[in-house]
Amino acid sequence: MSAPDNLTAPAEEFELVDNVASPLDVADLVFFDPASTGFSRVDEGGAPADYFSIQSDAAQFVAFVDAWLERHERDDAPVFILGESYGTMRAAEAAGQMAEEGGPPPAEGVFLMGQAVNIIEYSQRPQNIISYAVSVPTLAAMGWEQGKVEAKGRSFDAFMADATAFGETDYLLALFQGNRLGEDERRRVAAKLEEYTGISADYYLDNRLRITKQAYRVELLKDEGKVLGRSDGRYVGQDPKRDASGVLQEAYLSAFKAYVSDVFGLEIDDRYKTIADVGGLNAWGWGASSPFGHYDYSDRLDGAFSANPDFRLLIGNGYHDTMTTVGAATYLAAQADWPKDRVKLSFYPGGHMAYSIDESAVAFGNDIRAWIEGADNWGADD
Repeated sequence: MSAPDNLTAPAEEFELVDNVASPLDVADLVFFDPASTGFSRVDEGGAPADYFSIQSDAAQFVAFVDAWLERHERDDAPVFILGESYGTMRAAEAAGQMAEEGGPPPAEGVFLMGQAVNIIEYSQRPQNIISYAVSVPTLAAMGWEQGKVEAKGRSFDAFMADATAFGETDYLLALFQGNRLGEDERRRVAAKLEEYTGISADYYLDNRLRITKQAYRVELLKDEGKVLGRSDGRYVGQDPKRDASGVLQEAYLSAFKAYVSDVFGLEIDDRYKTIADVGGLNAWGWGASSPFGHYDYSDRLDGAFSANPDFRLLIGNGYHDTMTTVGAATYLAAQADWPKDRVKLSFYPGGHMAYSIDESAVAFGNDIRAWIEGADNWGADD
């Protein structure tokens, strides 16, 4: 898919093109539609709801992997799992199940793209100060993109490094201190927040040094009557209730349907389900009372590391993604006991679908190659 440089272009102006960044030169790509999505259906007499939980959802994926390897006589083929968004939870749980005895061989690697594994760290509960600290890089990236911050001679990477360091140190400490924070320090921190995010220091002083990502989307260009996109903050619209970056999902879905129809001759109609009707958010079995009740799905990856000494974890995120953030991804890796030389973080310009940018698509493809091939310097980033 080629996305227009013009971020106001409608979905009709996106083009379906050959993917020059595709990693097909190093791996077979097998796509999986869970029960009740795509053309996948539960056998007659079965209950679709039996598949609607973190554990059973991953179990059907593991069963699919096992069956695919056997049917294609590829039992010795290494398995790498790439999950995106919610699929990162599936990937973590599936890797944990594959590390247990009785199933397919342990996975060789997992790629968490737009990770939701530590979901609570970007859900921004009012009392969760970590979520505000890890959101600073995302706000900084959007402020930079919209020209609301001053570079002061810094490159984007240098600016982001400074913003991230501030969020992890002075800002986090200020949030922790709460009403014990001195007035001079409170004003200094508010001024730094303005420098990195483009939101006025007065706003921060009036709001306990906090702004949620969703409030930021509305506040940054409020004077212009505009709101930033939710899945990709580079996009700008005028309706706060509508995601201006939703055009990406619309365009990709349309292109995928055209590809499946033109290349494979499959008729895409109402039988193809892009989203399963599971009966609402609370009908899904999250392993707790809600998706935010238990958030550390990362512990399922511990077993994957233990079961395979060559297991490699790649965590990728778009800088401009307000749903899953680069800061939360960094925090995920920092709080785990995983071997550092087998974990790599890769961040790309763009949002939840960062590969919509040609530059990011190439980097994404190259990261997949290095992840699969196990390059000597893979995971060496500190």
